Amino acid sequence: MEKFNFKKKFGQNFLRDNHIVNKIVLESQIPEDTLVVEVGPGKGILTKELSKNVKNVLCYEIDEELQYELIKLQEEYTNVKFKFCDFLNSDLNSDLKKYKYKHLYFISNVPYYITTPILMKIMDSKLPFEKIVMMVQKEVGERFSAKPGNKNYSSITVFLNYFYNIKKLFNVNRKEFIPVPNVDSEVISLELKKEKSFVKNEEFFFKLVRDSFKFKRKTIKNNLKNYDIKKLEDVLNDNGFTLESRAETIPVEVFIQISNALS
Repeated sequence: MEKFNFKKKFGQNFLRDNHIVNKIVLESQIPEDTLVVEVGPGKGILTKELSKNVKNVLCYEIDEELQYELIKLQEEYTNVKFKFCDFLNSDLNSDLKKYKYKHLYFISNVPYYITTPILMKIMDSKLPFEKIVMMVQKEVGERFSAKPGNKNYSSITVFLNYFYNIKKLFNVNRKEFIPVPNVDSEVISLELKKEKSFVKNEEFFFKLVRDSFKFKRKTIKNNLKNYDIKKLEDVLNDNGFTLESRAETIPVEVFIQISNALS
């Protein structure tokens, strides 16, 4: 593995051995008849373990230098399929139509620099991913599960907590990777909520939340000045907030109330 030409532009950091991989698969609690989507399989260390525990694995790998080795792995593990393309540009809905499954999971040691775009693509797809288990930078994991008032609380925190119950599974030391990254990691689980809060218009909700966090230092009034300020103020006041509050202090449920009142 040391001879491999690691590419910084693809955020490549490969796990050294199987003990972390085995723990990821075990903690994922994968049911029978599950299709797993993996992004950035690298040398396929996680892919191999997944193939032993699931019905099918669909992997997306952008680095064509890995193609020869991964094709050999695909021939050995017949329930594994590799697509050599950019996951963010893929037609995920079309790709998954070729499979039959009862459960859909996303399990991956994702390239850190595209963690948020990957999650946004999964949410935008509207596909029934029951669980997402992924390795992320420790600080990113903290952002995803941050509480209102915490400096890490952001629009992605709101989006994820609207859809998922978020749980930290375990920490991973940076020395578990080749090459060694500059940060430690953690494996997190995002389990789809069986009963998420009612939102009249999800597209409007997403836009409202993004606008609310557009300028972090500005008040909610300034960030949402193009919305119905009177209705906004009424919802905020009903929940103990004012127009001078900042988005980072406002809980997910209040954002949902604002969205429903304004949409």
